[in-house]
Amino acid sequence: MEQRLSNTWRMTVNEKKFIETALLSDLRIDGRGPFDYRNVTIQFGSEDGSSEVQLGQTRVMGFATSQLAQPYRDRPNEGTLAIFTEFSPMADPSFEAGRPGEFAVELGRIIDRGLRESRAVDTESLCVVAGKWVWSIRLDLHILDNGGNLVDAANIAALAALLTCRRPECTLGGEDGQEVIIHPPEVREPLPLIVHHLPIAVTFGFIGNESTVVIDPSHFEEAVMGGKLTATLNTNGDVCAIQKAGGQGVIQTVIMQCLRIASVKAADITGKIKKAVELYNTGRALRKIKRHPGSVDVSEAASRGVYNISTEMEKPKLKKEDESIKQTDDMEIEAPPSNKEGSSLGDNKPKSFIGGPSTCAAYASTKRVHSFVQPVVAKLGISSFNRVCTTCTSRTDGKFFYSRLSELLPNHVFFIMV
Repeated sequence: MEQRLSNTWRMTVNEKKFIETALLSDLRIDGRGPFDYRNVTIQFGSEDGSSEVQLGQTRVMGFATSQLAQPYRDRPNEGTLAIFTEFSPMADPSFEAGRPGEFAVELGRIIDRGLRESRAVDTESLCVVAGKWVWSIRLDLHILDNGGNLVDAANIAALAALLTCRRPECTLGGEDGQEVIIHPPEVREPLPLIVHHLPIAVTFGFIGNESTVVIDPSHFEEAVMGGKLTATLNTNGDVCAIQKAGGQGVIQTVIMQCLRIASVKAADITGKIKKAVELYNTGRALRKIKRHPGSVDVSEAASRGVYNISTEMEKPKLKKEDESIKQTDDMEIEAPPSNKEGSSLGDNKPKSFIGGPSTCAAYASTKRVHSFVQPVVAKLGISSFNRVCTTCTSRTDGKFFYSRLSELLPNHVFFIMV
């Protein structure tokens, strides 16, 4: 105890008077107004359920995990939620390592009351077998740097960790159907927690004999204030919990004013949390996409007249033939000449219209070309299909032939190589 008191930082009398005098003019030592909140930064780790929040100079890390456990006897069909706090001496010299102190216990109870009493987390969805097995959620909060207002920063870190936490999916099996089978993430996608709403904690400090109210007190202001009020609200304006600490009294009108301000700040912080979680989920989904380097491009398969591209992708890399493709019934469809013998399709990609004379050739399957293209050619006034390829010698003719094919046969797809 003596070691802790010797490490405790103490403010001088002149510094206290300077802070109190500046607040009478609605000024704070960090440049903010009385009701200005510090900037909030939310980051996530590589694993699910890991978050780090920075509120000004205050930094808190949250980590949520899940494991199977037995439920409480009075609530056999509900999971459990436990919150643990750790105050490192690196965050503040007044913090002791080992057993949590009085302020650490108070911090955990404030966050636990806001989450548990408001039923923000759906604990019934965590039940696996009623009375036997439920999921137990453990939330660890680590204080990395104490810059003031640890309650608000830890609350945001707890919500961000719960929103990104995922528990393994499990099923029942065995002979009696009561054996729990936990599936790894490689087999089945883990399930996120069901969070109904986000209870946001907003802390106010009362400084001086006139009880000047400030929001989000810093580390210096906490050493001066005579009391504080922590209100936990959601975006609907519902008051989830209220915690009043300190010996300085507060009248009813001041409390109502603090609740109105806290409702506005809670909506702003909720929007930041949801936006950060949405970005994390988007990045997580992109990391799970598996890319196959040996896949066949759709445009390449289309240029060969392939109707079932999925079966074509299962084949190895295709080689382009230099010779013209001979079709039945005396039909010949000419393929564009290749620069290199046996070159892959990736070396000869279809080119778009640039201008000038070009040659238009329609590619389709061997049997289907003669069955439905030949009547269309006759309607266009051209005697043979070979004449179509030689007639479309300009960009305008090619577009005209393609548009006519699309009008006469709307249910068919034609691949035109230019």
